[in-house]
Formats: sequence, C-alpha cells, structure tokens
Amino acid sequence: MKHGKKYVDSAKVVDKAKLYDAPEALDLAAKGAKAKFDETIEAHIRLGVDSRHADQQVRGAVVLPNGTGKNVKVCVFCKEDKYDAAKEAGADYVGGMDLVDKITKENWMDFDVVVASPDMMGVVGRLGKILGPRGLMPNPKAGTVTPDVAKAVTEAKAGKIEYRLDKTNIIHCPIGKASFGAEKLEQNFNTLMEAIVKAKPAAAKGQYLKSVVLASTMGVGIKVNTAKYGN
Repeated sequence: MKHGKKYVDSAKVVDKAKLYDAPEALDLAAKGAKAKFDETIEAHIRLGVDSRHADQQVRGAVVLPNGTGKNVKVCVFCKEDKYDAAKEAGADYVGGMDLVDKITKENWMDFDVVVASPDMMGVVGRLGKILGPRGLMPNPKAGTVTPDVAKAVTEAKAGKIEYRLDKTNIIHCPIGKASFGAEKLEQNFNTLMEAIVKAKPAAAKGQYLKSVVLASTMGVGIKVNTAKYGN
C-alpha cells in the first residue's frame, strides 16, 4: 500500500519497535495528524481474552472527561410522557413507531447513538438487523437501555463512548481530536484504559492487555507501554 507524503513524514519520527509512554505517544499522534481536517485520535486495544466465550466478553461505556470532539446526534425511543425530558436533555430525534417506520421504509440513519426506555425494546427490537451490524442497538450494559432516557442523552452528548470487543479481540475507540493536545487526550485515554482494566472478566487468564496502539485517522500507529495500567 502506497502512503502519502504526510504519512511517510509522520512515520519517520515514530520508532515502530519502541513502546512509548502514553503522554509521548499521544503527543506524537496529535502532531503527526497533518490532514486538512481535525483528525480523530483512536486507541486500538488488543486483549488476552476470547470473545467467542460469553464469560470473556468485555463491553461497557465510559464518559470521556473532555468528550470526543464530535457533535453526537442522539435518537430516543420512549413513550410520550418522556418526550419533553428527552428533548430538553438535547435529543435530536424522539419518537416511537414513527421512527421505526422512518428507518425501515426510508433507510433513514441520521444519528450516532440510539437510546431506548425498557418498555420500548419490543418496538426497537424490530430494527435489530439494521442497527445491530452498525453497532447502534441499544444495550443495558452501555447505558443506552434505561428508564432515565434524559440522563442517557446528556451522557451521550457529553462524550460517552461504548467499548466492545470485535471478533479479533480488539477494542477500537475514539479518544478525541488531534486539536485537543496531548494533555486532554491523555485524560481521555486514561479514563478509557481504567474502565477496560476494571471490566476484566474473571475468566480471563494470562496477560490481559496484549497491546495498545494509538493512531490518528490518517496517521501511523504508535505502540504504547501498558505497564502502568497493569496486565
């Protein structure tokens, strides 16, 4: 794969064999983000678990102290008595069966997070084949199935992100924008790492944090020393 000049320039300052401490890695990732847009800095965390086993799943959600830098659009499914509270909390779309119809008939997907009250999951369940593959299906573990839809909206807007294993036992998460600078990115990164370490399944054996790589959207991967987070 041929890389552009900006990528090649960034790659020159990164030692691929070295494990960087988080502050230095984040500084390199932020400074190496030279695209014309504000690149997202992402963490790719490989865990020593087997996601095929139910007792080794790692999934949850955490509010990043400095947000993600993204304007998050939230779609809420709830009964009418909660419409006003959801809207006041900042929900972009609120409804019930009308939203289900819009999504299924018009292929409408103008949102980033879906929140649902438990009494609406029977309705939202019909969207499983559409929302599921996109990682948008509401889930109690992520706090997106809750009686308090207003709180869930507030958290989503504040920078709550969901983390979950993919099929290769890696968690991919945005931790902010390059423009945040290393200090704010480090606060977000530490918050995410603490949550993932806390979520370690009892059934996980051996080394838990296999590897952590930080990279901007268009940038080179930078390996992180995970010793301070435990193993």
